[in-house]
Amino acid sequence: MNGTISNNSDERGLLPYPVILAATKGDPDAMKLVLQHYQSYMAHLSMQKIRDESGNTYWGIDEDLRERLQAKLMRAVLNFKAD
Repeated sequence: MNGTISNNSDERGLLPYPVILAATKGDPDAMKLVLQHYQSYMAHLSMQKIRDESGNTYWGIDEDLRERLQAKLMRAVLNFKAD
């Protein structure tokens, strides 16, 4: 996409259409903005209850799951037909 891509989400938290359109065409800057936009959501979905060797339980992000969600989002964006 020519020019600078802006991630000025509107008041509803939606990505601007030009960013989505550029991401569907494989623009790396636009794809980065899409991933950043959904970063906290993917982290939330990746939260797992983890128990250490001492038996203590805590919450942590399953990095493997987070990376798989990120890859799935990228595939969905690239396969989306915006035109």
